[in-house]
Amino acid sequence: MRRSAFLVLALVGLLAAATGASARVLRVGTYHRIKGQFSSLQAAVDAAKPGDWILVGPGDYKEHRGKAPSGRADLPSGVLISTPRLRVRGMNRNTVIVDGTKAGAPVCSVRRSDQEWGPPGSGGAAPLGLNGVLVWKADNVWVQNLTVCNYLGGSGTAGNEIWWNGGDGSGTIGGWGFYGSYLTATSTFYADESTAAAYGIFSSNWSGGTWDRTYTSNFNDSGYYIGACQVVCDQTVDHAHSEYNALGYSGTNSGGQLVVENSEFDHNEDGFDTNSQNNSDWPSPQDGACPGGAVSPITHTHSCWVFVHNFVHDNNNPNVPSSGAAAAGPVGTGLSLSGARDDTVLDNRFQNNGAWGVIFVPYPDLESPPPGTTTCTGGISAPGNVCHYDDWGNALVGNTFTHNGFFGNDTNADFAEATTTAGHAINCYRGNSDAQGNLTSSPTGLQQSNGSCGQTALIPDVDLPFTSQVLCDSQFLGAGSTPCPPGANYPRRTAVIMHPLPRDLATMPNPCAGVPANPWCPAKPRHKRSKKRRRPPSHGSSGGPDQG
Repeated sequence: MRRSAFLVLALVGLLAAATGASARVLRVGTYHRIKGQFSSLQAAVDAAKPGDWILVGPGDYKEHRGKAPSGRADLPSGVLISTPRLRVRGMNRNTVIVDGTKAGAPVCSVRRSDQEWGPPGSGGAAPLGLNGVLVWKADNVWVQNLTVCNYLGGSGTAGNEIWWNGGDGSGTIGGWGFYGSYLTATSTFYADESTAAAYGIFSSNWSGGTWDRTYTSNFNDSGYYIGACQVVCDQTVDHAHSEYNALGYSGTNSGGQLVVENSEFDHNEDGFDTNSQNNSDWPSPQDGACPGGAVSPITHTHSCWVFVHNFVHDNNNPNVPSSGAAAAGPVGTGLSLSGARDDTVLDNRFQNNGAWGVIFVPYPDLESPPPGTTTCTGGISAPGNVCHYDDWGNALVGNTFTHNGFFGNDTNADFAEATTTAGHAINCYRGNSDAQGNLTSSPTGLQQSNGSCGQTALIPDVDLPFTSQVLCDSQFLGAGSTPCPPGANYPRRTAVIMHPLPRDLATMPNPCAGVPANPWCPAKPRHKRSKKRRRPPSHGSSGGPDQG
């Protein structure tokens, strides 16, 4: 929420003052013709101590040593940070590049011969791939004002550009607090899904943090991901822009206090998706209810997962990298809440999404349960090893819809829902409007029938025509295996189109702000205040300081 981002910024001065006496400033590269102590970011990180600053001068840093956390050889990374409270800051967002391509290659090269594939896999397996900047169980690490590109997937857990990782797959929270701002994450190269870059800016098994003024593109899972934190996420995404991904944002089993605001999601297959899954990412389901029965200062309800003041448009793009569950995001959809509960979608704009602006749908998870268990956690066990998560208690309030559902298939509309169980709070709809005057939904009249939040659903709202269309669109059971209703027609991939590295994104106006004095950020000289005789206030003055 706004206050979270403001609080982080307000604390910059206090943290700098508190650590200024002991914090060092390590400098990488050259800035204003002044050379730093290090030529690589990883070397500076290895030399840093908790609380230190690392400044990075403009340059193309080919970081691909493949360092991995102890016991996690499957997580090779260009830059591995395991020291808490580091402040890593580039001096210019667009010209400080942490680059996964080979030494000597052009910046974020599109050529296959220029790509690094990571360390070799064991037993003759394919190369592991690489992560970009991996923050491993290190609390309160900041990464700011730089670009990360072309860290590709492989047989390991890789292909993630900037990742705060508190122990993926562990089922526990292992990291607390982070701050990322003025960040760009992208990949310009695609050969196939096995090596495609997977996630742009990513947190998992983490509680507490803010991303502000960030951009992501060209990922085969999602541009942003917050997951495996269930009801203790306590994270904020502000001023984000995500495009040309399978999913603009993905969040599995992430709830509690989580706010996405003032952001833009466009030209993805599916603009935004949060869901429940029965895996080792953390006990499911996804639940946006405020922890401890608290009340959100934004919604003034017990829903603390809030999607507010965002612009979600033109998410009709099948020609993006896409793999796994993300490939089943229904093309032409602005926002999907899949097996999600107690979430609030408030005061957003949904425009030019050809299938639906917003959908609330169940999620039948087909993957295997966490190792060592056969339990379907938070869902309903169904035949075929399915863990079925229904959607309930969500609120769609005060949103504006314009030109959605233009694919023209049955049930394509501004918003739609399907539910499969009774006895839970309904999904409710209030104060939504269509700029063209005709608000559409499936079933018809949802805003009239489900206008009072908090009511208990007496019967499920299966909406079979809508369910059939979503399955057809998403090809949830696999391409060619998912039946489509007669006449249904949705865009299908013809070729993956990658988009170039953006070069003109807003950079930090003053990258020296809050940094202890150093050769790149010298202390400003203190000017003596001249002594002036003060005159008494003139007639009619408020009595404030004399401005004459």
